[in-house]
Amino acid sequence: MMVPNSVVFEPKPRRKKRLSKNVRDAIVAYSFIAPNLIGFAVFTLVPLIFALVLSFLKWDGANPMEFVGLANFSRLLTDKTFHRALCNTILYTAGVVPFTMVCALGLAIMLNQKVLGRNLSRTISFFPYVASLVAVAAVWNFLFSPTKGPINLMLNALTGIPIEELPRWAADKNWAMFTVILFSVWKNMGYYMVIYLAGLQGVNQELYEAASLDGANSWQKFWNVTLPQLAPTTFFVSMILIINSFKVYDVFITMFAGGDNQLSDTTRVLVYQIYNTAFRALDFGYASAMAMVLFLLVLGITIIQFRSEKKFVA
Repeated sequence: MMVPNSVVFEPKPRRKKRLSKNVRDAIVAYSFIAPNLIGFAVFTLVPLIFALVLSFLKWDGANPMEFVGLANFSRLLTDKTFHRALCNTILYTAGVVPFTMVCALGLAIMLNQKVLGRNLSRTISFFPYVASLVAVAAVWNFLFSPTKGPINLMLNALTGIPIEELPRWAADKNWAMFTVILFSVWKNMGYYMVIYLAGLQGVNQELYEAASLDGANSWQKFWNVTLPQLAPTTFFVSMILIINSFKVYDVFITMFAGGDNQLSDTTRVLVYQIYNTAFRALDFGYASAMAMVLFLLVLGITIIQFRSEKKFVA
């Protein structure tokens, strides 16, 4: 059968494959989290893996790397400087965490009431947290100066104790850690006050009314209503405080030059010891072993906190 010359067969145009809605949604979602994921991988995950590998090596940054196995970790067992830095970090954490939580909660409860100048007081309480650490530390050291500081001059006027017999605060090894704990609590409690304020806004007011009908006083309302309702907030605050306290570095570096002074036994913390070992002693492998110990310590505390979250929040 002959096909007329006028008849031309044109191929059918191919239909473009369209992505399903689920695939399109997934692409959009991953495009939003990609910048943060890339930043985490480049600046956190890769350095963490490199530090883990480096903890089994000996390297000064110039010569070839040398595998030493667990020698860096076994060296930590007899390093008294490392032990002292670890003890100072634990002591700092044990002092900062409970005092900051108590002060922040008390401040939040006080500023949650309808009092005159409440918003201004909230701003003033939050200001130390956002202020420059270097400037605040300089002012703090001036206020607590052993001989010319207003604090000691005021104590001298109130008690009559000679200035020479008053605490030397940051200049005395017996008072240095207490001073930096006091400073940290004062500087950071405004931030955690805001978190507690947010938690207080979610407390069921009907529970207070029911407690009043049962004849509960203010302390009983706080203990039986406020604290249980704030349990998730308290758990979050305690977790963040503990992690930040173990990683503390900037406070000591500004107030005590990190520990390179006559107070080094009482003011040198673990993160500064890691920095000093890596970038001054140029012992990157040993510093990485210290960093791994710090990482495992913080990880262990975090796991324990999450394991106990149900009991804590219940």
